Amino acid sequence: MKPVIFEGAGVAIVTPFTETGIDFDKLGELIDFQIENETDAIIICGTTGEAATMPDKEHLSAIEYTVNKVAGRIPVIAGTGSNDTVHGMHLSSEAKRLGADALLLVTPYYNKTNPKGLIAHFDAMASAGDLPVILYNVPGRTGMNIPLDVIKELNKRDYCVAIKEASGNISYVAEIAASCPDLTIYSGNDDMIVPVMSLGGKGVISVLSNIMPKETHDICALYAQGQVKESAALQLRLLEVINSLFCEVNPIPVKTALNLMGMNVGKLRMPLCDMADKNLNRLKAALKDVGLI
Repeated sequence: MKPVIFEGAGVAIVTPFTETGIDFDKLGELIDFQIENETDAIIICGTTGEAATMPDKEHLSAIEYTVNKVAGRIPVIAGTGSNDTVHGMHLSSEAKRLGADALLLVTPYYNKTNPKGLIAHFDAMASAGDLPVILYNVPGRTGMNIPLDVIKELNKRDYCVAIKEASGNISYVAEIAASCPDLTIYSGNDDMIVPVMSLGGKGVISVLSNIMPKETHDICALYAQGQVKESAALQLRLLEVINSLFCEVNPIPVKTALNLMGMNVGKLRMPLCDMADKNLNRLKAALKDVGLI
C-alpha cells in the first residue's frame, strides 16, 4: 500500500505580505493558529499562498520557515510545481533539502503538454525532489485536465501517493477512485469534501481552513468516524461561507476575510486586487452569519 501523507483537512495557507516581502512573524502566528485548531497538514506556497508571484528565494524561504516553525507537529507539503519542468525540478530538490514532507505538483499551465510530456514532467520533478508527491489537478486554473490514463500510469510510480482533485467533477473523482484504489484522493474543493470522502477520499486541501480550521477538520473527522449525517450537516451549514470565499478569484476573498477577522495578513499581490463592493458585502454577511466578525 502507498503511504498516506495525512488524513483530514490540510490548509492551503495564505502568505502574509508586507510591502517588501513575507511577514514571517504573521506566518508563524497563522501556523500556530492552524495547529492549535487541529489542522492536519500545512500546504505552503500553493495557489492560495500566491506562489506565482514569489521569486525563488522568497518561495524557498517560505518553505524553510514553515518546516522550522511546524517542527514536525504535522506534515508540511510544499508547492513546487511549475510550467517549466527544470524550474520545478529546482524547487522540488530544494524543498527536499529544506525538510518538506511531500510535494504538491500542479500540471503545467499555459504551455500545457500532451500525455507523454505530462508523465515526463511529473517524473522529472519527482525525481529531483525525491519525496512523496501529491498530483494537483485544477483545470480551471491551468487549462488542462490530467487524463485518467495518465493518472493510472503515474500511480504505478512509488512517488505518486495522492491527488488533489479540483476539477469539480465528482464523476471524474469516481473514475480515479475505481481505477486507482491505492491512490489517496483529497478534495480540492471545500464544497465537495463529503462527496469526495464518500468515494473513499481521505480529506481536503482547503481554503476554508484558513478561517475555520477546526470546523473543516471536523467535517473530515466526523465522516471518518462514521458520523456521516453530522459531517454533511456541517458541510452544508458552511456552504455560503465556502461559496463566498470563491465569489472572486482565490485567494482574494480568503485574504480579505482574514483581514476582516483582525488577523492582518496584509495585501494581495498584483494582479490580484480588492474585491468588488457587491462581493465584499456578500463575504461580510457570510462571516457574520457564522460569528467570525
